[in-house]
Amino acid sequence: MSLFGKKSVKVLQLSSMATACAAALCMSAVTCTFAAQPVMEQGIQIGDVTSGRATIWSRADHAARMWVEYAYNPEFSNSMKVRGPYALETTDFTARQDLVNLPDGSDVYVKVWFEDLSNSREMSEPVTGHFHTIGKHENIRFVWGGDTAGQGWGINESFGGMKIYEAMRQVQPQFFIQSGDSIYADGIIKPEQMAENGQVWTNRVTPAVSKVAETLEDFRGRYKYNLLDSNLRRFNAEVPSISQWDDHEVVNNWSDSKDLTNDSRYTIKDIPLLVAHAATAYHEFAPSRPHDAEESNRVYRKIAYGKLLDVFVLDMRSYRGPNTANLQTTPGAETAFLGATQVAWLESELKKSEAVWKVIAADMPIGLNVGDGVDAQGIARWEAVANGNDGPAAGRELEMASLLSYIKHADINNVVWLTADVHYAAAHFYDPKYAATKDFAPFWEFVSGPLNAGSFGPNSIDGTFGPQVVFSKAPPAGQANLSPYAGLQFFGEVNIDKRTKAMTVDLKDINGASVFSKTLKAE
Repeated sequence: MSLFGKKSVKVLQLSSMATACAAALCMSAVTCTFAAQPVMEQGIQIGDVTSGRATIWSRADHAARMWVEYAYNPEFSNSMKVRGPYALETTDFTARQDLVNLPDGSDVYVKVWFEDLSNSREMSEPVTGHFHTIGKHENIRFVWGGDTAGQGWGINESFGGMKIYEAMRQVQPQFFIQSGDSIYADGIIKPEQMAENGQVWTNRVTPAVSKVAETLEDFRGRYKYNLLDSNLRRFNAEVPSISQWDDHEVVNNWSDSKDLTNDSRYTIKDIPLLVAHAATAYHEFAPSRPHDAEESNRVYRKIAYGKLLDVFVLDMRSYRGPNTANLQTTPGAETAFLGATQVAWLESELKKSEAVWKVIAADMPIGLNVGDGVDAQGIARWEAVANGNDGPAAGRELEMASLLSYIKHADINNVVWLTADVHYAAAHFYDPKYAATKDFAPFWEFVSGPLNAGSFGPNSIDGTFGPQVVFSKAPPAGQANLSPYAGLQFFGEVNIDKRTKAMTVDLKDINGASVFSKTLKAE
């Protein structure tokens, strides 16, 4: 069948209006019906798989209704069909359907298609995928990482595209934690860009990535650009995601102190309006299960995987105070990072957790110094928790000190932090013996990324919580923003053994080779 099926057009003014009628189902002064086979250019995504549930996401190219068929075998015998939601222009034709009452420990095969909203009800070609629901007595394997299509390093098809996603798919993980910076809305992707050693990096480009994102359509276009990559689409159809966001989904280092006055790339200077557009597009394209009317755009949540694992997904953007010198000595609005409500939720959920391992998925590291330029007085301004001062907790570190102290005194064991953001791989052990603020139990933080972006680092360490750099792999001294050609692209892999309860964390490179491994015994 051709892309366009049946069409009948009655022209009341000029015959040339037929073309416009074909582009839209209805226009003033034109009566038309336009039946077209929907096209699913962005494939499917699977999200937030937990006991009994999974969210299925997709997008049509015009108004249609989503359908999902699923079964527990690849032949789709004894399958079940779910009539899903409408995909309309109001959501850029994206749609998601929650599957419920799924048995644990099962392979689930899905088939997704869209039905046109004309009377002829043309059907799209289906897109298939599959995933696994984790059983109560199974080993667990998952991957994590962040930072995609940053610094102008986009989809280079002669390089193999975003091939680290294929390396992650090959390890057959049961899910993926997307650690933020899933797009770079503030970066321009050009057809060609000079890389190290005189190499030329060639990008696939679209109008959406040829300027910074400002309008809602701009931000939507960034997500659609990434989904042009066949590696990513294949990965999404087989590996469920847990999505979170960071700064580049909006604009670099955004907070209430962000000022775009002198940035000539932007015609929209209002950060709240950019955040509104960015958040709308993020929630349209992330395969996450919507929270509820209490806070419809909420990102932080817990995803449970039986008795072995709970994943606590944080939002380190939405509730923070302004980026400042970060040296305040008393808590207040300016020192908020997670914010009081999110901290209280995290403490409560950690305390209630009966899982052996509690993984905190953070979009930024705790003890690395991440700068945000200088303020009007020339004083260094800070983007993350750390403040470049090795002394006792100050600024945002006050909130983190309180949280870490709570975890210790509530006797919450086996807490591991996973993050990305800084564009290199690292393993940090936070040890109160070497800390200026000591009231916490020792813990590990593992850093991965970038997945398809420039390589940087390593960042300097802030000694407040005593982080010890056990491992790091970053560009050589004096080099930064290396392209994926350099091979310094990293993802993390976690394996939890059902018998010993031990957690093994591997940091792996663009080809899937392990560059560091650490096995942690469960307390």
